[in-house]
Amino acid sequence: MASPPLTDLTDRAREIFRLVVEGYLDSGQPVGSKTLAGPRADGGGRLNLSPASIRSVLAELEVLGLLAAPHTSAGRMPTETGLRLFVDGMMQVAEPTASEREAIEKRLGAPGPIEAALETTSALLSDLSGAAGMVMVPTREPRLAQLSLVSLGQNRALAVLVGEDGGIENRVVDLAVAATASQLEQASNYITARLAGRTLAEASAAMRRELASGQSQLDSASRALVERGLAVWSEDAARRPVLIVRGASNLLDEAALQDIERVRQLLDDLESKQSVAELLDSAREAEATRIFIGSENRLFALSGSSVIASPYRDREGRVVGVLGVIGPTRLNYARVVPMVDFTARSLGKLIG
Repeated sequence: MASPPLTDLTDRAREIFRLVVEGYLDSGQPVGSKTLAGPRADGGGRLNLSPASIRSVLAELEVLGLLAAPHTSAGRMPTETGLRLFVDGMMQVAEPTASEREAIEKRLGAPGPIEAALETTSALLSDLSGAAGMVMVPTREPRLAQLSLVSLGQNRALAVLVGEDGGIENRVVDLAVAATASQLEQASNYITARLAGRTLAEASAAMRRELASGQSQLDSASRALVERGLAVWSEDAARRPVLIVRGASNLLDEAALQDIERVRQLLDDLESKQSVAELLDSAREAEATRIFIGSENRLFALSGSSVIASPYRDREGRVVGVLGVIGPTRLNYARVVPMVDFTARSLGKLIG
């Protein structure tokens, strides 16, 4: 259900809606008219309305689909539609304090390999949000130096890829027909000449263009070897991304245990790391932190969970991964969103 624009709400309705959402996000409990008519939690005065008038406004907001009334309570809580309206149009973001920023940078800046920093980042996000922290490990694209095809007999060859950093990776290539040593050498020389100094993606694109244009001097057998070799490496580039999840136990708070089926569904979702990684990957091209609320994403529709995700970049500004948190829809968005954003920028400074 699409949320109505804020301009459709009266000032009175907007204020009551804001207080209900903020009260729910703070306590995790529905907010009733008596609470709204009483002293404000932020130290402000009372709403200049009677409980009856407040109940009337609450009913109007419920008709609009912004609030819902649980069966066990006379209070109201925001729907996913209401949360989206609040997050997009009313939320006042609380930027991290100087001490919080210093603590984040200190923890991420501890000596050690980048893998340790990624582990720390996931745990840090969990600590900051009180939910589960997630980091998708960056895919590395080394510059390539050489590729060799070595016959293994029986229509198979070993493809040996050497990176400029000295790293070596091997793949077994199944060939449609037997290839001679000369054909394997010709294909190896052709690929090496065009991949040197490039990433695999860059080299593959260049070779595919040349093969498609008919400019290549390769015979048909060597051309098939090149294309098969490219296919094997391209398939490898699509391997499952590595996802680090920390703090799943934070999801088992007292409020969550009252709805144990939702928690079980959420933990099952987290076990499906490939699906979670795909969700995070959808935030790679975002210019800012993205927020997925409940059923806005198919993966977490049943568990009613929210995800806050932000891409992180290397020193050259290229997106290399995504990090974020997952938790109940009553996450403290105003605090967690800027924390996730700042953590993403801090981690990016460590990525070469």
